[in-house]
Amino acid sequence: MASAPFSPTYDDRRGRLEAYFDRTASKTWERLTSDAPVSGIRATVRAGRNRMRDVLLSWLPINMTGLRLLDAGCGTGALAIEAAQRGAEVVAIDVAASLVHVARDRAPPGLNIDWRVGDMLDADLGWFDHVVAMDSLIHYQAFDIVEVLRNLSDHTDGSLLFTFAPSTKPLALMHAVGKLFPRADRAPAIEPVREQLLRFLIANAMPAARTGRGERVASGFYTSHALEVLPG
Repeated sequence: MASAPFSPTYDDRRGRLEAYFDRTASKTWERLTSDAPVSGIRATVRAGRNRMRDVLLSWLPINMTGLRLLDAGCGTGALAIEAAQRGAEVVAIDVAASLVHVARDRAPPGLNIDWRVGDMLDADLGWFDHVVAMDSLIHYQAFDIVEVLRNLSDHTDGSLLFTFAPSTKPLALMHAVGKLFPRADRAPAIEPVREQLLRFLIANAMPAARTGRGERVASGFYTSHALEVLPG
């Protein structure tokens, strides 16, 4: 059974994301996360996502044999596959069935990955040594992000690694430009969050936890900030 954050905006935004990736953008994201040629703008997004994935993977053990990892918002599966190749038992979950289908098809045989469609907060997923949520929380408000982290920490012995959209002037400008596109072509809005506010909210909602490493990746139209939370 899923643990629901307090804010009703979480379920609303989650539903929009599911509809967007399954009905509108599945082919776009399949292509973006492949080696196929893409436009200049999308190439910067691809490069940024690849760099961010490398950052998050560098914060995980090289040898993950015997460890259990949750890829919370796995998309097309690149991070889950890498973690499994390091020996981890991986549960990879996403709200978008179309993306999970691509991920399952791309995964090499023999890896210990449990591909699922559903909610990352489902308590039935079990306990984990590490949780990674790469760019799966960037569409949520700060209070929702922290409540998701608090829920995940209840089932995590080790680190929580996640990314958020940092509140910067260039990012705000790109969002304003994005609103000029026809409504049918728009992705669900990204919610810029101030790092200082996020750290403050985490400290208050999770007093036993501490925030660790942080790193920002900026590549053209891609800007995301990684943060490590170590539950107490």
